[in-house]
Amino acid sequence: MKALIIDDEEDICYLLGSLLRDQKLDTDYVNSLKEATTFLEAGFPEIIFLDNHLPDGKGLYFIQYIKEKSPSTKVVMITAFDTPDDRKKALQEGADEFIGKPFSRASVSQAVESLLPA
Repeated sequence: MKALIIDDEEDICYLLGSLLRDQKLDTDYVNSLKEATTFLEAGFPEIIFLDNHLPDGKGLYFIQYIKEKSPSTKVVMITAFDTPDDRKKALQEGADEFIGKPFSRASVSQAVESLLPA
């Protein structure tokens, strides 16, 4: 199974990538929405971890693009701006899960387990 991390913070990409590899996911990452669009032209992974505040836009508004192109791809919004309003907006846009930063190994594992078949 494949996962893509879309986050502009390299350290988050490395940490999250390591946690996802521990869950047996083949993981790639990109640092912007533009890079994500180019990467996804080759195909969509089973799960995407998407930051909301990226240098070229809001991840929140990228969820619709993902779901239109690949409805089966699961989207986990990851953001330091973890407010009830942000959670509600992300879920309304089609996010399958929402994890606030800083995240824990347990929260990542729980999200993966709830979204992907064993």
